Amino acid sequence: MSDSTGHIGTNSLPTTAGESWEFVAPRRVLFGRGRIGEVGAVAAALGGEAWLVVGGRSAAASGGLAALEAALRAAGLPCRTVATSAGEPTVAQVAAALATLPQSGRDRAVVIALGGGATIDFAKALAALATNADTADPAAAVLDHLEGVGRSLAIGRPPLPLVAIPTTAGTGAEATRNAVISCPHRRIKKSMRSPLMVPQAAIVDPMLTASCSRETTAASGLDCITQLIESYVCRFRRPLPRALVREALPRALTALPRVLADPADLAARGDMSHAALVSGLALTNSGLGLAHGVAAALGVECGTPHGAACALLLPVALRVNRDAARADLAELERLVDPSAPAAESAAVEAFLHRIERLCDAAGTPRRLRDVGLAADRVAWLAANSGGASMRGNPVQLDPQELQAALEAAY
Repeated sequence: MSDSTGHIGTNSLPTTAGESWEFVAPRRVLFGRGRIGEVGAVAAALGGEAWLVVGGRSAAASGGLAALEAALRAAGLPCRTVATSAGEPTVAQVAAALATLPQSGRDRAVVIALGGGATIDFAKALAALATNADTADPAAAVLDHLEGVGRSLAIGRPPLPLVAIPTTAGTGAEATRNAVISCPHRRIKKSMRSPLMVPQAAIVDPMLTASCSRETTAASGLDCITQLIESYVCRFRRPLPRALVREALPRALTALPRVLADPADLAARGDMSHAALVSGLALTNSGLGLAHGVAAALGVECGTPHGAACALLLPVALRVNRDAARADLAELERLVDPSAPAAESAAVEAFLHRIERLCDAAGTPRRLRDVGLAADRVAWLAANSGGASMRGNPVQLDPQELQAALEAAY
C-alpha cells in the first residue's frame, strides 16, 4: 500500500487467494563438484553439435574448458567455439558473433556457455537471436530486441537450446530469463528478456570458481547477496523465491567471509555457488530494486563492473528501504542470527550493520567517488537509473529523492 507521496509502506505479501504468479527455471540443474564431467550427456540430449561461447580468461583458467572438451569428445559430440566474451557483452560484440554464426546445422546445435555471468548473458542473447532475428543487419537485430530500444521486438520463437556453466559465484545468470547488453556509443545498458531465454540446463560445479581472484570473488559474491536481499523485499516478491532465499542467504553471509579468508575452502565455495544459483532463480521470478536499478547506469557512466556496483549500492538501498521493508529485513537478520534482537527496529539495524561490515571486509568500493563518478554527475546518475529493477524497489523514489540518497553515498 502506498501513501500520498507514492512511497510504499511496511511491506506485506498479498493474500494467497489474490495471487497470480509463475515460476520459471532451467529444466535441469546439475549441482556439485565434478558435475561438469556430465556436460556431454546433457548436451547430447539437446542437440547433435555443440557451439561454445566461452569466457576470455575464466574458461581456461578454471580448468573448465579442458573438462568441457573432454566430456564432449567422450559423448561423441562435435564442437566449435562460436564466440569468446571479453567483459560485459556489448551490442557490437553480440552483432559480430551473430554475423559469423554458422548458417548450417542450426537445427541440431546446442549452445554451451562456459564463463561468468557476462559470458552466459552473451550466449543467451546469441542463442535467442539465432532463431528470432533477421541477420541482414546484425547490430539492428540486437538493438531491436532490447527493452526500450529500437523496435522492442519480442523473443517469440524458442532460442537454440542452451547449457550454462558458470565459473563465478555471483550473477545466477544460469537461471535467469534475461541477457544484459550494453551499447557504449548510445550510453545504454538494457536487457533482452523472455521466459524462453532461461537455459535448458545449468551445470553448477563449485570447483570452477576456485581460480577466481579475490576481487572477482568479493564482487560476484556481493552481487549474489544483493540479488537475494532485493528479490526478498521487492514489491513483486513471491512466496516460492522467498522460501529459497530464506535457505540460501544465511549460508552466503557465512560463506563469503570464509572464502575471502581462505580461497581453498571448498565447502564455502559450494555454499556461494548454491546461493548464486538461488539468487538467479529468485530475481527472475520476483524482481530486484534500487541497487540493481542504479548499477546499470553507474556501469554506463563509469564502466564499473556490475558486481562492484551492486556491492557499493547495497548499503544505500538498505538505508533507503529500511522503514518500508523493516519486517522483512528483521526476519533476514533473525534467519542469520537466531539471537538477534526481538525488537524489529533493532534487528533491522543489526542487519544493516552486518552488510556494511561484510562490504568493508570484502574491500569493494564503498563510495561513488571511489569508482570515478564526478560530483556533478550524481544528478545524471539519479535521472538515468530506472527500468524494471527500480520499479521493484519497496520505496518508489522520484529523481530528486534518489539523487539525495546517492549524494549521501558520494
